[in-house]
Amino acid sequence: METGVIIVGAGPVGLMLAGELHLGGVNVTVFDKLPAPCGESRALGFNRRAAESLDQRGLLPRLGEFRWGPMGHFGGVRFDLGMLDEDHSGVLGLSQARTEAMLGDRLAELGVPVRRGHEVTALHERPDGVQVSFTGPQGPDTVSARYVVGCDGPHSTVRTAAGIPAQEWQPTRGMYTAEITVVTLRPRPIGERLPGGHMVVCTPLGEGRYRIVVHDKGLSPHQDPATLTFPRIADAWQRLTGESIHHAQAQWMWSCNNAAALAAAYRRGRVLLAGDAAHAMPPLAAWGLSAGLQDAVNLGWKLAAVLGGWAPEHLLDTYHGERHPVGQQLIRDAQAASMLYLGDADMDPLRGVLGELMTHKDAAGHLAGIVSGLGIGYDMGPGEHPLLGRRMPPHHQLTRPDGTSARVADLLHTARGVLICTAGAEGAGKAAQLAEDWADRIDIVTATWSDHPDAPEAVLIRPDGYVAWIAPGSDSDLTDALAHWFGTPRATHRTGA
Repeated sequence: METGVIIVGAGPVGLMLAGELHLGGVNVTVFDKLPAPCGESRALGFNRRAAESLDQRGLLPRLGEFRWGPMGHFGGVRFDLGMLDEDHSGVLGLSQARTEAMLGDRLAELGVPVRRGHEVTALHERPDGVQVSFTGPQGPDTVSARYVVGCDGPHSTVRTAAGIPAQEWQPTRGMYTAEITVVTLRPRPIGERLPGGHMVVCTPLGEGRYRIVVHDKGLSPHQDPATLTFPRIADAWQRLTGESIHHAQAQWMWSCNNAAALAAAYRRGRVLLAGDAAHAMPPLAAWGLSAGLQDAVNLGWKLAAVLGGWAPEHLLDTYHGERHPVGQQLIRDAQAASMLYLGDADMDPLRGVLGELMTHKDAAGHLAGIVSGLGIGYDMGPGEHPLLGRRMPPHHQLTRPDGTSARVADLLHTARGVLICTAGAEGAGKAAQLAEDWADRIDIVTATWSDHPDAPEAVLIRPDGYVAWIAPGSDSDLTDALAHWFGTPRATHRTGA
């Protein structure tokens, strides 16, 4: 059997990436060593930019009801999101299992195979592809693919087999997490700091279900998760809070630590990494899951473009070039936030200073951009427009000549690039005409902006929602941006705006 791409790992990142590749016309198969989804929810929600990435594909409504967080914090130091010009709220209290189930159901509808109980054991790269060895329900076998993407977690088999080294930060403390029922607890959603550098977290999940986390400074960072029992978690909870939860029922348990790792390369030849396989970090406010979903949206259209034959292979190098610095900053910020979050009373002066800074809009905006992901920007060439290289706000409304309206996010559902030309604006017609030779891979939309007072005359948006060119504001030509991100022009057919 041969396929275009094999994704190893059927967590949210792998499933999201599979959907992105399918939208790009790629034959993709997902392998996962577990026979069924584990049902654990190590992340409860995701940040604003990850939510926008799902919205850009029309997936956010499929999650059903959920809540947005009205307040933000960095390492437990609160700041008011209401003072900022745009909404940085993240999705809170949404189980990772629910997100994973939604993405899995979508793949089933699309007909993308997810082969569970298939554990990848080795890779062998050839000039034209990768041979993947695995053990499945029928025994050992091999399969070939043009590319392989490892979305298989912090102890990635794909990363190891590809010989990609990782910088590692050794753990210094352990922690317990559990979801429990048949108990009533006082909520502590951001965490309650206790004397001696301890902390407990309690997040109500509805219907008598709670997520608890125990940060006991005395726990070993090298505990064997296989030996964890709920009485041990209950003992630690009672030791720190004085509350007995021994009568509760544990739905699942997890023993982890604050180790971190960053792959030296997100791509080596025909092997790529995404999610925890690329950037493993301590569990903190779903930052890892949020970054992994954005990895998938950044990589998917680029890999599909290369396999589709209309983009050069070096487009894949921009995946590492854009996302590796984000991974570096992610781990740095997570370590800084963890020191604030879990530090003892010695950190109180720093918390006080940071709290004062948070009352200033610019400082709060910078840290909110870190937490929400809205602060991410990529190099799109020279220019002075503040949106160049940043995500195009997906909520902005457009009205077409026929009177129909759409949000920017609605225009990105098909994972194609979009050139928006403002009706009647000087230069917009020329931009639309220049883009016609790329109309087989981007959508050209002529419309007026309904709620954008500083609307550009024309803006080129990549499939991941980031602005690649904007007029006025970019110093480079539109044709250069189109060629760089969407390959050699093809005048095979032309579509109207």
